[in-house]
Amino acid sequence: MAEKNQPLLIKRYASRRLYNTETSDYVTLEDIAGFIREGREVQIVDLKSGDDLTRQYLLQIIAEHESRGESVLPVDVLNDLVRSYMTPGGSVVPQFLQASFEMLRDGQSQMMDKMNAMNPMAKMPGFELMQAQQQAFMKAMTGGLGGGAAGWSGQTPQEGAGDSPGAEGEDLDAIKKQLAELQEKLSRLK
Repeated sequence: MAEKNQPLLIKRYASRRLYNTETSDYVTLEDIAGFIREGREVQIVDLKSGDDLTRQYLLQIIAEHESRGESVLPVDVLNDLVRSYMTPGGSVVPQFLQASFEMLRDGQSQMMDKMNAMNPMAKMPGFELMQAQQQAFMKAMTGGLGGGAAGWSGQTPQEGAGDSPGAEGEDLDAIKKQLAELQEKLSRLK
């Protein structure tokens, strides 16, 4: 599988269909929006000319969400964006927005790090196991859809599992055993 740090390359064919080069299948704008929600960067290029169409398609995704009544940006912000593009000589608005989003991402990351560090349960024996079980439960409940509890550590309990057919059952047995041990420890703490 391709490295997650590199942008996911999507090629647009002359028929305007979008082709995911990692999975070798066609994708929709909603699929691309899903990749982005999962944290992937995407790059969309025209197959014939090689032109980068990423910005055009990202704006189209935002426009489609807006047309469905899912407000992405307040009207005042949209007006300011239009004004900034109409200003001769350019504007500082795009750079300001980029810096603002970078600060937001950094702030969220720092906040999550502090919450994990301050969480007294994180020091409790078996806490990582409970996180893995919660992630497995959320994945099972959501049918493996994006979001869920994967944001806690970014890993699922199945990562690193063997490829043998019985590996998943063995992992489940190990989780059950660890859960029983954890429950026993918790009952002793009471």
